[in-house]
Formats: sequence, structure tokens, C-alpha cells
Amino acid sequence: MEVIDELDKKILTIITQNARIPFKEVAELCGVSRAAIHQRVQRMFDIGVIVGSGYQVNPKMLGYNLCVYIGLTLERGNMYKQVCAELEKIPEVVESQFTLGAYAMIIKMYAHDDKHLMHLLNTKIQAIPGVANTETLTALDESINRTLPIEHPEWQ
Repeated sequence: MEVIDELDKKILTIITQNARIPFKEVAELCGVSRAAIHQRVQRMFDIGVIVGSGYQVNPKMLGYNLCVYIGLTLERGNMYKQVCAELEKIPEVVESQFTLGAYAMIIKMYAHDDKHLMHLLNTKIQAIPGVANTETLTALDESINRTLPIEHPEWQ
């Protein structure tokens, strides 16, 4: 694994706070050239430090009024990859985690309303071979949504 240095950390801190900031401004804040910022950011993409980019869309603005987390119990834990492949076919499923504990998997999913949620559960999620049981938790409000801090005072 390649290491990131202090300049990389400073760049990450700036761009994670404002992904739309021009590289010219990042360069000025870091005291280096715009080309150096571009090269560093590209390198961090290449080595897997930065794993995504783009815009986040508010699901409610598209009519998805319910956000739910669903715990999945599988018939066998080794069915995880097959179940995951089927979950990928459901556009409303936006996140999937293979977990330890009460559930083999936890997924995050959006639905327009209760009727849409019931349809997704009954005809899509619970119909996947290997899914033995589901438990749905409805999110009422998203209180925190952030990326991990690049540096934390307690770590030093």
C-alpha cells in the first residue's frame, strides 16, 4: 500500500469539504502548482485513496420518501455473493454490507412510500434465493452524513 504524505492529507481535507473547489484554489491553499494538485489527486484515485466522485442527489426530490435499512438473514452465509449479485439488480438498493452479528447482511434502500416498500420487500428482496428472513428499520431523519476526517487530534 502506498503511503500518503502531509500534502496529500491537506489536499484531501480541502476537497472533501468542497468537492467543487477548483484545483487552482487548492493549489493556492497548499502553496504548490495546479499541475501538482492534479497529479496528486489522480495518483490518489489510482491507488484507491479516493474511491468516488460526483454529485449526491437528494432522494426525496426524486419522490423517494422512505429510507430503510434491512437486515438480511441468509440460509447459509456462503450465499452472500449470490444474494449480493441479485441485490445489485434492484436500483433502489444503494448500499450493502456483509456483517457479523444478528444479520448476515444489512442493506440501505429507498422507496417512494409504504406500498412501494412492500412491493420491493415481497417481490424483490424476499424472493432472492438464499434470503431466509428480513427485518426492516425505517430511518426517520439523517442526522450525520460525512466522510471520515483526514487527521484527528486524538490520533497524533
